[in-house]
Amino acid sequence: MHELDLTMTWVGMASLVIFVIAYYFIAMEDKYHINKAKPALFAGTLIFILIGIYVAIAYPSIDGVSSVEQTHLHHSIETLIIEIAGIFFFLFVAMTYIETMIAFKVFSALRYKLVSKGYSYSKLFWVTGILAFFISPVADNLTTALILSTVLMTIDKDNRDFIIPAAVNVVVAANAGGAWSPFGDITTLMVWVDGKGQFTDFLYLFPASILGWGITAFLLSRFVPDGTPPFSDDEEAVKIDTGGKVIMGLFALTIASAVLSHQLLHLPAMWGMMFGLAILKLYVYKMNREDENSEKIDIFGFISKIENDTLLFFFGILAAVGGLHFLGFLEYFTALYSQFGPTVVNIGVGFLSAIVDNVPVMSAVLKSSPDMGVDAHSQWMLVTMTAGVGGSLISFGSAAGVGVMGKMHGIYTFSSHMRFAWTILIGYIVSVSVWYLQFEILGIY
Repeated sequence: MHELDLTMTWVGMASLVIFVIAYYFIAMEDKYHINKAKPALFAGTLIFILIGIYVAIAYPSIDGVSSVEQTHLHHSIETLIIEIAGIFFFLFVAMTYIETMIAFKVFSALRYKLVSKGYSYSKLFWVTGILAFFISPVADNLTTALILSTVLMTIDKDNRDFIIPAAVNVVVAANAGGAWSPFGDITTLMVWVDGKGQFTDFLYLFPASILGWGITAFLLSRFVPDGTPPFSDDEEAVKIDTGGKVIMGLFALTIASAVLSHQLLHLPAMWGMMFGLAILKLYVYKMNREDENSEKIDIFGFISKIENDTLLFFFGILAAVGGLHFLGFLEYFTALYSQFGPTVVNIGVGFLSAIVDNVPVMSAVLKSSPDMGVDAHSQWMLVTMTAGVGGSLISFGSAAGVGVMGKMHGIYTFSSHMRFAWTILIGYIVSVSVWYLQFEILGIY
């Protein structure tokens, strides 16, 4: 396919400026009180409109036949739409299930069990973090973060001294847990599908992932307040509504369907998720038919409660980064591999992932296929880990972070996350150090 380098043209400069301005307003959401989806969507759509104008003028059609450059633009947009749709609908179904389980009191019952046992804020901090770390390798980091952030909100959403460090812990744990599983994160899935590592190869990242998260969690736990969440002995026990446990099982089946349909049938993961949504709708229909005297369950009511701003943010930011990739900006850093060496650059990829988003960064690395040196295997595992774990450094650097920002709107924000970013940086350094010791010095992989 014909490649273009439009970085130094007016459309390249204008698009870069638009992206930087949009990024500023995304980061300053608390200051300007503008939802992060608005600048992201504006930048993502405008950049491609400008690209379309530039290509139409510079490379016009001849006798009704599209130029090579126009064909390249069409192909790039079609590919980008497929990538965005995969994430968009995956999120859509996961959020719908979560809202359904909220309505069926699944999380309220879990909250009651945790709080009624007298667990302190500190113990709840560690329980939710451990759950996030070990659920994400199976359920993926985004779904895990959405589930555990919902649990945190039901425990005590008014105590920000507890909920903010606990939310940061969940995001870091979900991303770290997803880094050592081929389907724990979108980036690890991309590396696995591209053939850069076998299934078992990713499991060797477990020590680096758990130790890095463990250090961050320990530092974060220092900020968790003493005491226990509000609970009265007179508080009535909360039980899951009839059908709630079945819906939990359907959610697990949906996640399994997403994984298996992608790995065995070579379909997009969101295809299995949408199949799971169809099953949920059929089950709710069955419940309404069997109990005609009770209030009807409205599945579309649950869908209306999902965080649409989160979905639109993903669309906008992925479109914006896709535009920068088309213009040629994301190709520059791959040239650094030959200049600084793969280890240094792959560590830097983690920081770039936090700023730009780990999915397009990993996509750029895979598409450019840089020279990873004589020990390419260990380097691909390094960049897999840094892209996944590095996304935690900034609140919207990973799907998990964006999902929690939507779920805890106004509570878990860019600024509240950055207050604890130094703890994540220390954990990131620990993860890289463990990788170096294990892979480079001891040769265990």
